[in-house]
Amino acid sequence: MTNQSMSATLPAVEPTGVPGLDDVTGGGLPAGHLYLVEGTPGAGKTTLGLQFLLEGRTLGQKGMYVTLSETTEELAQGALSHGWDLEGIEIFDLVSDEGLSAEAEQSILQPSDFELGETIRGVMELVEREKPVRVVFDSLSELRLLAQNSLRYRRQILALKRFFLKFRCTVLMLDDKSAAGGDMHLHSIAHGVIQLEQNTGTYGPDKRRMRVVKLRGVGFREGDHDVSLSRGGLQVFTRLIASEHGRAHAQERWSSGNADLDRLLGGGLTPGTNLLFAGPAGVGKTTTAVSCARASLERGGKAAFFLFDEGTRTFLTRARSLGLGVDEYVADGRLVLNSVDPAEISAGQFSHRVREAVERQGVTTVVIDTLNAYLIAMPGNNYLLLQMHELLTYLNVQGVTTILVLSQHGLSGETPNDVDLSYLSDSMLQFRYFEARGQLLKAVSVVKSRTSEHATTIHQFRLGQGGLEIGAALTDFEGVMAGVPRYRGQTLLLGDAEKAQ
Repeated sequence: MTNQSMSATLPAVEPTGVPGLDDVTGGGLPAGHLYLVEGTPGAGKTTLGLQFLLEGRTLGQKGMYVTLSETTEELAQGALSHGWDLEGIEIFDLVSDEGLSAEAEQSILQPSDFELGETIRGVMELVEREKPVRVVFDSLSELRLLAQNSLRYRRQILALKRFFLKFRCTVLMLDDKSAAGGDMHLHSIAHGVIQLEQNTGTYGPDKRRMRVVKLRGVGFREGDHDVSLSRGGLQVFTRLIASEHGRAHAQERWSSGNADLDRLLGGGLTPGTNLLFAGPAGVGKTTTAVSCARASLERGGKAAFFLFDEGTRTFLTRARSLGLGVDEYVADGRLVLNSVDPAEISAGQFSHRVREAVERQGVTTVVIDTLNAYLIAMPGNNYLLLQMHELLTYLNVQGVTTILVLSQHGLSGETPNDVDLSYLSDSMLQFRYFEARGQLLKAVSVVKSRTSEHATTIHQFRLGQGGLEIGAALTDFEGVMAGVPRYRGQTLLLGDAEKAQ
C-alpha cells in the first residue's frame, strides 16, 4: 500500500474542547473510535466528558451522555457550576426509577433490575435512534458489577466497540479504576487511553496530572502534564519541550542601565541568556533586577515580573521610593506584573504563564523573584529543577533575557544544596554584606559569565535614588565575600567623600 492510499484512509480528528489536551494528542482524537478515560472519583472525568460534548455541539455535532452513575439533575448542577448549559446534548439517565420503556425520554433502565446484556442492548437502541456523533458513557464500573465476571464483561465491551465503530461514533468511556489491580483488558480494547490523577499534598489544593497512555496511529506527547480543574472546566498544561520553540533573535548586548554594572558584566546583558542574582535578604537583588528591567523598557522592550514573595502594590511602592518608578509602563501594558501564589499553582501552570507572556504579549525580559518560593513551596515534585532547566532553555531560545533572584541565608549568603541553581545560570552576580569601620556595607561581584569576559574584582555598592551605585574595587580588603573582611590599605568607601565635606 502506498503512502498516498494510507493517508486517504486516516480518520478525521475530533477536537476535545479541553484547552491543552489537543496539543498533547496532536490535534484531537481520531474520529470514530472508542477511548478510555480513567481516574479516581474527583479526578475530572465527568468534566472532561462534558467538555468533549460541548465542543461537539459548537461544531454542530450531536452528542449523547449515557450515565449509569449520576442522575440528569446532578449532571446539570455540575455543568452549571462551570457556567455551562447542556441544551442540545441528549442525556440518558440509566439510574432513574422509571425503568425501561419506550416513553422514557431520558430514563431507560435501572442497573440493579437488569442484566448486563439488557443494559448493552438499551444503549445500542439509543444510539440507533438518536445517531449521535459523540458519545460519553459514564461509567464502566457499573457495567463491571453487572457482568460479575471479567470474561462476560470483556465480551460486552467488545460488542459495544464494534457497534460504535459501525455508526462512526467517537466514544469516551469513563472508568473510576475500581477494578482490582487496574483493568488492562480495557487498555487493549480502547483505541486510546487517557489517565487523570489527583494527588493530595501536605498543603494547598490537590495536584492534578494527565497522561496519555496510548493513542493508536497518532504521535502524542508522552509523560505527565499538569492539569487544573476550576470553574470553566479542565485545562491541561502541556509539558514544555524547549527544542520545539526556537526562533531567530538579536544577539547584540544591551545596557543594564548602569555603566558600572555593564563593565562588571563585560558589556551589559545579552538576549537569550539568564542571570542569577544571589545574596541574602535585603541586599539589593530585586532592586538591581528592577533597574535592569527598567532599562529594557526605556529602550522599547517589554518585561514581565513573576513575584512569589511580595504583592504588586508593595513592589510598585518600593520601586517608586528608590526613584525607579515603573507605573507608566504598567499602565501602557509594557510591564506585566504577575503575583504568584506557589501554594496554588503547579510547575506546569507557571511555565504556561511564562510562555503566554513571551508568545502572546511579546515580553523580552523576564524576572523571576524568588526561586526559593518556587522550589520550596512545591517539595513534592522531585523534578522541579529539570522543569526549571527546560523553562530557562525555552526562554533562551526565544531570545528572552531572564533574571533569576535567589535568596541566600545569613549575612554571608550561604545557599542550601536543595535550591542551588547556580549551575543553570549563564551569568551570576553575587551580593554580600560585609562589616567595615563599624558599618554593615554591601559588596557585589560577577562570579561567572558564559558569554563574555567579566570583571573579577569585588566592588562596594549601595542603593539610593536612581537605583544601584557601584564604588571602586575593594583592593585593600580581603575576606569580603566571606563576610569577615580584613582592611589592608586606604580604600575610600562609598560615602567617605560625603563625610569629609
